[in-house]
Amino acid sequence: MDQVKIGRFIAERRKNAGLTQMQLAEKLGITDRAVSKWETGRAMPDSAIMLELCAILSISVNDLLQGEVVSTENYNKELEKSLLEIMKEKEKSDRHLLVLEWVIGIFSIIILFVPIMIGSLLPMQDWQRLAFVFSGFIPAFVGFFFTLRIEQVAGYYECKHCGHKYVPTYKAMHKSMHMGRTRYMKCPYCGKKSWQKKVISKE
Repeated sequence: MDQVKIGRFIAERRKNAGLTQMQLAEKLGITDRAVSKWETGRAMPDSAIMLELCAILSISVNDLLQGEVVSTENYNKELEKSLLEIMKEKEKSDRHLLVLEWVIGIFSIIILFVPIMIGSLLPMQDWQRLAFVFSGFIPAFVGFFFTLRIEQVAGYYECKHCGHKYVPTYKAMHKSMHMGRTRYMKCPYCGKKSWQKKVISKE
């Protein structure tokens, strides 16, 4: 997607609607700085407000993603193109998230074990040693929570039986046995349990 083109299109449609950046921001419940970032191509509107934005600017979501009003005869073709671009962007984002998962996981392990090692080596009273060791558990626990959350939302899990690809619930992830990013879970489509691998694309 051409964010600069989309930004210019948003600015043009906003002006055609007789709105300032501040007025558009107020209608959407955001800051004028966010609108400015869209119009300069530094950011894209969040999906949560995209429909409302399009309604205000009297355009379709497809028009917005193309950065121009799409003609009727080219609508389906351009819509398919937009959807493919969105899928590619999601796959790219998911890959980055999964790398981030490893980074957070490694740091969480370091944060967990360093206080334990230092506490066992340095001379101190038992209560101080216990407090020092415990201090590593809280940040490590938070880190592990985020790694599990990232693994849940980034990409999909593929059922070994029916091939269905889906995003599991956090509860299903938390309770499942796993080896790396392969988890033993129940498929919501066929209802069978299997060792399911993490995949990036739904294709």
